[in-house]
Amino acid sequence: MRRSKYRYNPDTCRYEPYYTDGIRFWKHFFVFMFFSTALALTGYIFSVQYFDSLDEIDLKVRNEKLKISWSILHHRIEEVQQQLASLIQKDDQNYRVILDSNPLPASIREAGIGGSEKMNLTAYAEYPYLVADHITVEKLRHQMEVEVQSLEELSLILEEKLIAWAARPAIQPVSNKQLEKLHLTYGTRLHPIFKIWKDHKGLDFAAPEGSPVFATGDGRVGMAYFSSSYGKVIYLDHGHNFETRYAHLSAFAVSVGENVKRGQLIGYVGNTGNSVAPHLHYEVLFNGQHINPLNFFQRDLSTDEYQKLIDAGSENSISLD
Repeated sequence: MRRSKYRYNPDTCRYEPYYTDGIRFWKHFFVFMFFSTALALTGYIFSVQYFDSLDEIDLKVRNEKLKISWSILHHRIEEVQQQLASLIQKDDQNYRVILDSNPLPASIREAGIGGSEKMNLTAYAEYPYLVADHITVEKLRHQMEVEVQSLEELSLILEEKLIAWAARPAIQPVSNKQLEKLHLTYGTRLHPIFKIWKDHKGLDFAAPEGSPVFATGDGRVGMAYFSSSYGKVIYLDHGHNFETRYAHLSAFAVSVGENVKRGQLIGYVGNTGNSVAPHLHYEVLFNGQHINPLNFFQRDLSTDEYQKLIDAGSENSISLD
């Protein structure tokens, strides 16, 4: 039994039953489906065209995070580039100058720089900034490797220099507290005993007998013996072609073969050998040639103290041996 439907009839002013036949039903159904489908399709096209999908939204969020990360990385690359450039400048213009070493040539620092061939540039053609940063990082990596090797080399040079500087005669062998007179008689002078003109290849430090005598640089006791001319004398071999001699001592405080440090007690002022008064005769040799010791202990004094010592020594040119 078909369901009854009612429709208002304005002529009779009554609701009267009416019945829908099959043709009209299907016609209404297809019209409804057509408009529903059209509306749904329109909504879909509009949403696809003007709204992102969830996957696209997720990709955009990830892309923004990657851009932020790349921006931070790019800034860090620039900082490292500046820091490395500063280190290279200090290496070439400061450290190597101080250590008397030649700066590394540009051919060494720039050799092998590249690395773009290791990267598929075609795949990153749309992102030139990535390619540029990749090349910069490869360049920094190479320069860093060169700089690490350079600093290792400088470390070895510094160790050698420190040993050489410690061995180099650099202080007075007699303290100013015990020093009475410094006789600047280096060179030809009238010998006080033989009364003839002879070379005097050292400086005479007049001081009370028994005053301590110190090594002027790191070294090894090569000889410690009694000489008819030098009296009790010590020869220190400092290496690096330097040698010092300490003559007319009253006693030794070291023995042959012993290693000594700068400032270490090695003997005592005396009046042995060809000497007319208690003093220390001090010599400096480089490559077997005598050098005026006055040029070596200036660093142990201030400029004023050094000048006073020179002035006082110049007042008395009489040799004591």
